Amino acid sequence: MSSHGDHRPPPSSDPSGPVRRRRLSSRALTGIVAAAAVLVLGLGGFLIGSRIYADQRNAAAPEAFTATAEASAASDGGGGGSTGAPAAGEVEGTWTVAEGSQAGYRVAEVLNGQDVTVVGRTSFVTGSAEITGTSLSETRIVVDLASVETDAAQRDEYFRTRAIDTAAHPEAVFTLTAPVDVAALAETGTATVTVPGTLEINGQTQDVRIALTLARSQDGALTVVGAADATWSDYGVEAPDLGFVSVEDAGQIEFSLVLAAA
Repeated sequence: MSSHGDHRPPPSSDPSGPVRRRRLSSRALTGIVAAAAVLVLGLGGFLIGSRIYADQRNAAAPEAFTATAEASAASDGGGGGSTGAPAAGEVEGTWTVAEGSQAGYRVAEVLNGQDVTVVGRTSFVTGSAEITGTSLSETRIVVDLASVETDAAQRDEYFRTRAIDTAAHPEAVFTLTAPVDVAALAETGTATVTVPGTLEINGQTQDVRIALTLARSQDGALTVVGAADATWSDYGVEAPDLGFVSVEDAGQIEFSLVLAAA
């Protein structure tokens, strides 16, 4: 028995409506899952790619200077079939920075969580040292910052124009502030000392203590290898942070000098 007040439409006999909705929902879900998978794979590939890049750049980064290697190179450059071993001998007098000298910096970049060693160097180094008796009594070393190069021109441009205003402050200068005994250099051909001084970078001057290894080569040249920890903000240098890549605020100033008797 039917009621005249019941006007509800009869159930639809067309099954395509709810089935189609179920199919659309399944397709949407499949698309979301596929997109998520692509995102995860892409992110994984990106991170793996960053790790591979970091490993490659770290392997290609120049090694830190060592006194033995630099003394050998200085002797080999002098010819005469030298063995490259340090040699005892007279060291008193004035010494000037000669060809083969290098200076620069070593710092860690963080690229997507991976540490990348960056080394910048230049051979544009000048200066002199004075050995009086058995003491290193005077030293002044000047590095041309505008010529420091890494393996990336874009990074070098940032260093010269934004990190350090090399147009206004083109040089880094180390000056010895107290004499240091180097008697072992004449006696054995090598000496390892810590020297006090000032380091000027970007118009800012800080007191520093630098560990040095000096060696006298077979041909009479001196090599001086050293490194000093540096906090860039102490010199008014702001370490860049671009989000995906940043630079540690602390690094090292390093150098290898060849000194010839004046």
